[in-house]
Amino acid sequence: MSKSRNRGDRKTPAAVALAQAGADFTLHPYEHDANAQAYGEEAADALGVPYERIFKTLVAEVDGELAVAVVPVAGRLDLKALASALGGKRASMADAAKVERVTGYVVGGISPLGQRRRLPTVVDASALDFETVYFSAGRRGLQVETAPAELVRLAEAVTAPIGKAG
Repeated sequence: MSKSRNRGDRKTPAAVALAQAGADFTLHPYEHDANAQAYGEEAADALGVPYERIFKTLVAEVDGELAVAVVPVAGRLDLKALASALGGKRASMADAAKVERVTGYVVGGISPLGQRRRLPTVVDASALDFETVYFSAGRRGLQVETAPAELVRLAEAVTAPIGKAG
C-alpha cells in the first residue's frame, strides 16, 4: 500500500485529511450503480473484498448528540453497545438529512474522516483483526484502504464491540 497519487480522487475531504496527515492509504474507485441500495455490499462486491473488511459509516444520536459508528457491512450496528461505548444511555439512528448537513457527505458516501464537524466516533473492535480495512473515502464509488490504527487515530475514535451479526 502506498500513498495515493490520484489527484482527481484526492478532492474528497476524507482523502485530503488522509494525505495531510501523511497516512499510508490507497484509494479504490469503482463504478457506482445509481440503483444500489446496500452501498457497502456494492463496494465489497465491486472490489472483491470480503464484507468483514469493508466498514460502513453510520451516524446515530446518543443521548441527543450525534455520533459516528464504523461497523462491518457484514453486520449491523448494536445501538445499545454504541451508547455504552460513549458513556450514554440510549442511541437511535439519526435523520439522514441532518446527517448529510452536519457531515457534508451524502448517505452512501459518508466517511468517518473529513466531516464538517468532528463527531465522537466508535470503530467496531473487529477492525483491529485486519492488517487493512476499507471505508468510504467520501463519495459513492470510492473506498479508502488503510490500517485500522490509522483510521482510529485520524478519527480520534475509540474501539468497542458495537457490531452484531446481520
